[in-house]
Amino acid sequence: MKDSPINTLFKQLINFDKSIPQPVYIQVAQQIINAIQRGYLSKGTLLPGTRVLSRVLKIHRNTAVAIYEELASQDWVEIIPNKGTFVLEPALKTAKIKAPSQKINEAYNTAKTTGFPFQKSFHLASTIESTVAKYSINDGKPDLRLHPVHQFSRWYSAAMKRKTLIKKWNRPNESFYSLFETQLCNYLNVTRNFHIKPNNLISTRSTEMSLYIVSQLLIKQNDVVLVGNLSNYTANMIFQQAGASIKTIPVDADGLDVNYIRKHFIKKSIRCIYICAHRDYPTTVTLSAERRLALLQLAKEYGFAIIEDDYDYDFQFEGSAMLPMASANTNGMVIYLGKLGQSLFPSFQTGFVIAPENLISEAKNYLQLLDEQGDLIQQQMLSELIYEGEIYRLMKKNVVIYKQRRDCLCELLTDYFSEIAYWEIPSGGLAIWIQFKEQISLVKLASAAEKNDLFLPKTILYQDKNTCAIRFGFGHLNLEEMEIVIQKLKNAYNKVIERN
Repeated sequence: MKDSPINTLFKQLINFDKSIPQPVYIQVAQQIINAIQRGYLSKGTLLPGTRVLSRVLKIHRNTAVAIYEELASQDWVEIIPNKGTFVLEPALKTAKIKAPSQKINEAYNTAKTTGFPFQKSFHLASTIESTVAKYSINDGKPDLRLHPVHQFSRWYSAAMKRKTLIKKWNRPNESFYSLFETQLCNYLNVTRNFHIKPNNLISTRSTEMSLYIVSQLLIKQNDVVLVGNLSNYTANMIFQQAGASIKTIPVDADGLDVNYIRKHFIKKSIRCIYICAHRDYPTTVTLSAERRLALLQLAKEYGFAIIEDDYDYDFQFEGSAMLPMASANTNGMVIYLGKLGQSLFPSFQTGFVIAPENLISEAKNYLQLLDEQGDLIQQQMLSELIYEGEIYRLMKKNVVIYKQRRDCLCELLTDYFSEIAYWEIPSGGLAIWIQFKEQISLVKLASAAEKNDLFLPKTILYQDKNTCAIRFGFGHLNLEEMEIVIQKLKNAYNKVIERN
């Protein structure tokens, strides 16, 4: 017995996967909707009964019933008792697109290239690399497994239930400064020795967004921006996209060489300098107190801005963290970039910018364009976590774990790499700067490691005629994983040496 045309069409069009989380009835309903939109099922078409549909698609009849109920709830079909299920054609939902040939599935393909030119950006080329390796090293990211999932669910749920939340969404400009901005200022004043008010601060989605906004305010085409001689590749991309001419400055055991700037540049020739004073990226060295004072004086004398990226201030293991340069910003020369909530999932962390009021006022205009809506739930929750001390407690608990991981890594490096590399034990942060004594090809090292199930992204490899080093991020690895990773890295190193 031949199937009806509708049954044949369903066999051709409808596919579903029982292994994925999305229910089968939703998968099938969406594909039937697609068929209606494309005109394969016209208005008034009688669809197969639930028994026939279950036989055609080889599904349970209850699933077939759920499919038609889902379609009816969205007004795509009408179920008439004792008559059947008929296709409707809602005016606002209909957009008939005919397939150009008898090959039905071709109508689902999208053009690979535009029919018009557009401006490409070399500077923003993605640095993301794919891998199937089980283990990896990054540049120093936290371990998301330490995120307090169960507690966080309660906090987030409580924040969503606040009656004031809807009011804030409906009337976002009712109050000049939010509770979150006030709480964040209080927290930073206590923990980083600032003396700021909400008009000195904006919060952003990330440090990268903060730096992008600042670069738009500061940099014009061909403005000179100074960075460390190795520096942060993401920051460099942002500066180059803004049109900056990037010049590199030597970095030694005391951090950025400030005297080099005075010797090689003249007044008013520098637009800004980007620096990670607390822990240089990627080398992790701290800018000495003497050089901090010299840099602040030089910025005032030469008239350039200092962008201070304090990306890992919270992760201090020994002693007290050196206070930000921006805490002594009496002449208004420093723009401070920071991050809050690094013990949480990235989507619930927030970046922030601290600067003089006139720059923050302009920065808010850019932020309004980029992120008008913001995330009120995130801000509500973070303000409560700050007020109740949970942010501080989470950070202190995680610092204990990360210190243990740093110490473990240093012991493993001593066991496996003491004869072939050297490193300084940082007082904080989630990465160690490992320098090989002998020049080897780091690209070959990464290739050999990946064959052994260990991924080394190119962004952590630093090699030139004077440098052969890796920024080894350890925060995401537990003690057992760390030992496996070090063994794999040493095996990869031995294979590279054997081939040379």
